[in-house]
Amino acid sequence: MMTSRRKWLTNSITAMVGTALLAPSDLLALQETEIKLANQLGAKEDDEAYWELVKSQFVLEKGLHYFNNGSLGTSPEYVFQATEQFRRTLDGFPSQYMWGAWDDQKEVVREKAGKMLSVSAETIALIHNTTEGMNLIASSLELAPGEEILLSNHEHSSARIPWKYWQEEKGVVLKTVDLPLMPESKEEIVALFREAITAKTRVISLVHVTNTNGMRLPVKEITAMAHEQGILVAVDGAQSMGMFQIDLADLGCDFFTASSHKWLFSPKGMGIFYATEAAQKLLKPLIVCRGYDDPSIRRLENYNTRNLPELLGLGAALDFRNLIGQEKIESRTYALKKHLREQLADDDRFTIKTPAPDALSAGIQTVEVIGRYVDEFMQDLTDRYQIDCRPMMSHSLNGLRISLAIFNTKADIDYLVKALRTV
Repeated sequence: MMTSRRKWLTNSITAMVGTALLAPSDLLALQETEIKLANQLGAKEDDEAYWELVKSQFVLEKGLHYFNNGSLGTSPEYVFQATEQFRRTLDGFPSQYMWGAWDDQKEVVREKAGKMLSVSAETIALIHNTTEGMNLIASSLELAPGEEILLSNHEHSSARIPWKYWQEEKGVVLKTVDLPLMPESKEEIVALFREAITAKTRVISLVHVTNTNGMRLPVKEITAMAHEQGILVAVDGAQSMGMFQIDLADLGCDFFTASSHKWLFSPKGMGIFYATEAAQKLLKPLIVCRGYDDPSIRRLENYNTRNLPELLGLGAALDFRNLIGQEKIESRTYALKKHLREQLADDDRFTIKTPAPDALSAGIQTVEVIGRYVDEFMQDLTDRYQIDCRPMMSHSLNGLRISLAIFNTKADIDYLVKALRTV
């Protein structure tokens, strides 16, 4: 098992960068780094020592207790080093590598992204972030005055504003579906969307995991219901892609957009966009230059000049993810969630404002300290304990949004809970 994994890793990095992309010494260094990780990660059991090793691969500042991955993730050392090597190569041969020399390697990254999401590479565009993807969708669809778009009241501003900017001034109606803060079942959420649909509904745009309290929406069930009535479904996956396993073919949505610099730990400014082959025909590029008429999904990422080291760094991030394993990452996410909730369960000073069932939440949990405004004690957590979390005031939450990623350990959670008990 270890021999085959080591061989796969060596082949993986060689396929991604190619022997012509880096100096032999640089390529060898990256190969040795990945093989070393294979020896370490592949040989360990799935226990806290294993996850301490995973944590050691990340480049967070010493002493920082980071629970704000929902805002921005960090890259592991391997991804950081690989991206720097790509940047050095590009600066050594600028025009050669900006235009053409890395075309095959870009396609390797696309294929890896498609494999992670269980869809064809021909449905994947490599963009900059979730916001760009939402703008792609909202600017492209030809909707008529009076037709409707349904959005939940938990949509991120970057998912709502594109619809407002591109469609509302045409007379298209944006309708809000108010979700309960603590739903008890998937069907409770599906029913609210079902009740909001009218004969004029053309699109449902919904977040997969909310950035407010980490509520996980039943995308598969909502999509199936919508498609029965000829309604398109667009999904904001900023807080889900990389947090747990996603099979887009199974979810069935028409569009899916997400930033990879959160839960995939890629370089900053990279994102993945998905559109079914049928839905691609509805889309127009946001930026046009030579190649704008490419019939494939690549026309949506035709920026002429872009930060290719970060794009190839996304490929390295996907390799790092595969090294650990998607199933193991998902299992760990839910183990961290369980540990946090158990630590707070019998303490009446706290209220968890995130649904408990695993089907309705995952790696984001929002916690209220009873009797305290969250912004009053945030500075204490930062200054006294070097804890980075996100305060959440919307939707009457008054809570601390705690993002649990694979570089967090159970000991980190214990430290966080102890600090919360002091404030």
